[in-house]
Amino acid sequence: MSVVRVVRTGTANLASVVAGLKRVDAEPVLCADPDLLAKADRVVLPGVGALAAAMETLRGGLGDALSARVRAGRPTLAVCLGLQLLLEGSDESPGVPGLGVVAGHAHKFTGVGLRVPHLGWNRVEPDADCRLLRPGHAYFAHSFYLAEAPTGWAAARTTHGRAYVSAFERGPVLACQFHPELSGAWGLDLLRRWLEA
Repeated sequence: MSVVRVVRTGTANLASVVAGLKRVDAEPVLCADPDLLAKADRVVLPGVGALAAAMETLRGGLGDALSARVRAGRPTLAVCLGLQLLLEGSDESPGVPGLGVVAGHAHKFTGVGLRVPHLGWNRVEPDADCRLLRPGHAYFAHSFYLAEAPTGWAAARTTHGRAYVSAFERGPVLACQFHPELSGAWGLDLLRRWLEA
């Protein structure tokens, strides 16, 4: 059974992430210790809530440990707000920097008649060079999005008013705007592929 350290951001719905990991026979362990995150075989950065509040928790040791993992290409999964925390910043919290380990900025969905937040099921279409991501439908709950794929990362896209990046991957590092743990059999298969990566 794979032990997976799940970061305590203070804003995440940890119950769904923990339950999803258990469904794929992983052993989730909640963690707020930077040293344990640095040494862990696998880490999940979950997220629900505001970027500024999550960054208050991550500033310093936790954020440094996460950034080092991503830069080193060590198995790390970022979910929903977790994806946006990896970026340089977000319209949600002007002036509050993200971890900045992945180039990009999250923008707010806008448009006449466009439902915000983007809530519910939608199609995920990965690029041909994606190894972990497969075409399918995932569950989303977000108001901010990444417009362009970061350089050096394979990406998947989804359309809600416009096409945007719904996930990106490089080696065993995977960031999903959607919630794989809430995305039925398709999402659980994605978690299994990440665990095996």
